[in-house]
Amino acid sequence: MKLTKLSLIAAMLIGSTAFAIENTKVSGDVKLFYGTMDSDNTAGQTNAASQPVDGKTSFFDADGAYGNAAVNLELTTDLTKGVSGGVKGTFVTTLGLENNLVSNTWSNVHGVTENDDGGFSNNAGQGYQLDDAMYIGELWIAGSAFDTTLKVGRQALDTPLAFTETWGIDQNTFEAAVVINQSIPDTTLVGAYVGKSNGSADDVTTNLTINDITAARAGYVAEGGKFNTFAQDGVYVAGLINNSFKPLTVQAWYYGLQQMAEALWVQADLNIDGILAGAQYTEIDTDKYLSGAKEDEAYAVMLGYEAKDIATVKVAYSSVDNEGTIGVANVATGSNVVTSRNGSDAQSKLYTEMWWKYGAVSKTGADSFAITAETTVVGVDLLLGYYNVDIDSAATSTTEANADEKMTEIALVASKSFGPLDTSLAIILDEYEDNKDHTNDFDATHLQVYLTYNF
Repeated sequence: MKLTKLSLIAAMLIGSTAFAIENTKVSGDVKLFYGTMDSDNTAGQTNAASQPVDGKTSFFDADGAYGNAAVNLELTTDLTKGVSGGVKGTFVTTLGLENNLVSNTWSNVHGVTENDDGGFSNNAGQGYQLDDAMYIGELWIAGSAFDTTLKVGRQALDTPLAFTETWGIDQNTFEAAVVINQSIPDTTLVGAYVGKSNGSADDVTTNLTINDITAARAGYVAEGGKFNTFAQDGVYVAGLINNSFKPLTVQAWYYGLQQMAEALWVQADLNIDGILAGAQYTEIDTDKYLSGAKEDEAYAVMLGYEAKDIATVKVAYSSVDNEGTIGVANVATGSNVVTSRNGSDAQSKLYTEMWWKYGAVSKTGADSFAITAETTVVGVDLLLGYYNVDIDSAATSTTEANADEKMTEIALVASKSFGPLDTSLAIILDEYEDNKDHTNDFDATHLQVYLTYNF
């Protein structure tokens, strides 16, 4: 489900699977995700055949619906004392429902094949299908000695500016070598070289566009799940996480994105008797590598209260410098050294990140706030979120596009598990304003169903 817990304790997440296994274990899940949208978006759109379509949709109409099924199968095993390995395969399919019950997909991993329509259609391009995709997303080996863990191969990562997005029906991963050391009390040191990723930012082909009506396609995985060189020449990462003062967790991260940028992320999170507070700061310096680029800077703060077994309420604010170049979202899925990512739908780790409409709060010139409340009622986990972003980018203020934008989102999510079956129902209301000339203004309401069977 898209209700992602953005912990940012990357070292713990990277290392958690490396030695938490006994002998050989096979696990996985089967997912079926469906969404439908009612929208008054009348902006000009095109489908896979480059034919014009009207963005205006109604609930359960094919043009406003998106669906996918996926199977994940994972095997982990102890190879010898202190050494383990794992492999995870992913299969994604539309079940043949494209251009039937749905016109859009959750995943952009599909290829496209144009079929012979037998002469029954007078419209060119009507006979096409989305190909099923199967790929190995994880294939790693890990060893541990003297408070140090080394994990090498294809793996999921969770660092502030380069991470695996887990909200969709499939996930982007990395080919990396990660070293984790915990010799210093209450301190975790992380060093990594990330050579490749199958994130869409490094896709050497153009991700498939079937229909731009919903902007619901999860374009964060490259077509076919193919791994490509990360940020052209790879990325070096160094991190430190410390909680010597137990209620406080402090972390600092440095990124050397060769041929792209140097980046820094600093964060502190406090939890004292249910009182929550947090602060984030990041900067991405691209001016050494991109002609005319300017440094991106952003900060965010959060306050909240957790009443145990009752509810958790949080209020957050973030601001991204309006003179930056690529924003501060996930560089693995939403950035490119050739084309600026300013305005993509990549997820970010900012406290204000929206529940559904990623890419807005992390955009250059975005000032955002979010209010969320979580509770459990009769065994059902509930989340209510209100998100607002006002975007004013100095870099684009003289152009028609993206000069001044506003977006509001309200999300209501109900989740419940029935043994191995996880279920979620989400209702999301999005309102967008293009304050330049209002020609692209729209309201959209999404209804989404998430089903995951774990085994």
